[in-house]
Amino acid sequence: MATPATLLFRARVPTRRFRKVEKVLDKLGLKPEEAFNMMLAQIELREALPFDVKVSSAPLLAVDEQAEEWTHAFGSY
Repeated sequence: MATPATLLFRARVPTRRFRKVEKVLDKLGLKPEEAFNMMLAQIELREALPFDVKVSSAPLLAVDEQAEEWTHAFGSY
């Protein structure tokens, strides 16, 4: 079986952000290049970004509202 063709993609990112992301990905058992490839696969499948991109964010929920949403989504514990 032939190895699929690949290319090298380079990007500049803030060092601090990259280090924080590396720690999170390490906990997930992923390397940055694997996570990036997963994101590209999702873009390919959805033909869109796998997350919302907005100028204004939704307002943060109060603690009791968060608890209500959690219970509604996952049931009481």
